[in-house]
Amino acid sequence: MRAVIQRVQKASVSIEGEVKSAIGPGLLVLLGIEDSDLPEDAEWLSGKIARLRVFRDTHGTMNLSLEESGGEILVISQFTLHASTKKGNRPSYIRAARPETAIPLYDKFIDLLESETGKRVLTGEFGAYMQVELINDGPVTIIVDTKNRE
Repeated sequence: MRAVIQRVQKASVSIEGEVKSAIGPGLLVLLGIEDSDLPEDAEWLSGKIARLRVFRDTHGTMNLSLEESGGEILVISQFTLHASTKKGNRPSYIRAARPETAIPLYDKFIDLLESETGKRVLTGEFGAYMQVELINDGPVTIIVDTKNRE
């Protein structure tokens, strides 16, 4: 699993011109699932995101987690995070998991993230054509990959 995590002032996702989900200050997580991902990847990644200390404390230092900051969370599925541009100019998405594999892991990740943070996780719609709007705060953008656990 690969996630692009952005600290935002606000973010929303729309489908067919209708806002499906919107948050105020918090985290926007773009989540890509590849065919080799397992439930253990969802467990590790949800815990890592829940504990990330990327929100400012009273001294202006990034020292608070999502829970401590009172922030919200929006998760958007994004298979293009596993694009390969090794050959040619047209990206290949061969590593991205097919829906029958990805959807259960996506759902598990959301359930785990809700459990880890004690917060309702808002989402887009898996596989839908979506428009995502955000105001990145900082900017703070972090990439985390379960295959490269740093």
